Amino acid sequence: MTHKPTLTAELLAEFAGTMVLLLIGLGVVASVVLFGKGVPGEVVNGGVTNINIAWGLAVVMGIMVAGKTTGAHLNPAVTLALALHRGFPWGKVLPYCVAQTAGAFAAAAVVFLNYRPAFAKFDPALEKSAGVFATFPGFPESLMPGFVDQTIGTALLLLLIFAITDERNQPSGALTPILVGLIVVAIGMSFGPMHGYAINPARDFGPRLFTVLAGFRNNGLTDGTGVFIVPIIAPLVGGVLGGWLYDVLIRRYLPVTSS
Repeated sequence: MTHKPTLTAELLAEFAGTMVLLLIGLGVVASVVLFGKGVPGEVVNGGVTNINIAWGLAVVMGIMVAGKTTGAHLNPAVTLALALHRGFPWGKVLPYCVAQTAGAFAAAAVVFLNYRPAFAKFDPALEKSAGVFATFPGFPESLMPGFVDQTIGTALLLLLIFAITDERNQPSGALTPILVGLIVVAIGMSFGPMHGYAINPARDFGPRLFTVLAGFRNNGLTDGTGVFIVPIIAPLVGGVLGGWLYDVLIRRYLPVTSS
């Protein structure tokens, strides 16, 4: 007898999976930045290599938590793309996105609590370290480069997720979490510097909202810069685009398997 999870179970799984993802992801950024040399923006203690690898591992662990229940969206861009291209129920899109954002917010609170003594030493006024939690543009003069970057990065993410989860293409089975984690590592290494490769609105907005409530000044949400717009809108656009590209370029030419 197949057990179908309730919507509550699905939302709790998305909350928990996203929280685990962000606990590891934000935790590594805090470790690298706060235990550097105290220079704003400087990353040592393993640097960007640690960050890229740990974010990939974070995705793997998040998928392991929520995968059986929901397939582990953990990302509003994934949820939206699945609704548009794979028949995911539209009525679940907003609840999933809220659960994901709440999980990311909770993770940010835990990471801040854990590293609070380090924040107090590194940035006692909380005016230069919001980047531990949220992404910011490499070229702050304009939001457009980051928008383009986030659109491309998330399009690549969804194109590859669709490719490795399409049984008509190449069944991955138990390897799926590892492969998705490697996708994130590759995107981080290739597209990280322009806008921090959020490629996930919940990953960025949940922690950014926490920084506002915690009193961080350079938060990108209430400081008048409008930075928060990019990692929300661009990944949603990119995710839909990436799913569409996979279907147009690859899926439509694959043989239909008989049931």
